[in-house]
Amino acid sequence: MEERYPKIIALLYNEQINARSVDGCAKLMTEDHVFIDILGKVHNGKEHMLQCWEEFFDEYPDYQNVFTRVENQENFVILLGYSTCSHDPLDGPAVWTAKIRDNLIAEWRIYEDTPENRKMPGVQQS
Repeated sequence: MEERYPKIIALLYNEQINARSVDGCAKLMTEDHVFIDILGKVHNGKEHMLQCWEEFFDEYPDYQNVFTRVENQENFVILLGYSTCSHDPLDGPAVWTAKIRDNLIAEWRIYEDTPENRKMPGVQQS
């Protein structure tokens, strides 16, 4: 398998989220994929998460992620930016992280955009 840059894999995955493509997400997830939402709730397994994405896309059809900065340390990608959505709790700044394994997303996590979270290893200070 051709090795891809971790940043590219994370951005491709986000493109699938923004396109509301469950099939596209599936192609970029490991079988043991883990999703951790902004509240810290853990969703384990690719099949489970694909069902979650399908429900999420149906419930929030205008949800989009926009990244203003993307950095990585080896296979760990940090994405800073914001989401847009007509559902207020999903609209606003956030920090995402992605763990890449074998050119796939092994973990996708969302954090609140706080000064503490911006200090996580790998985030370059401006």
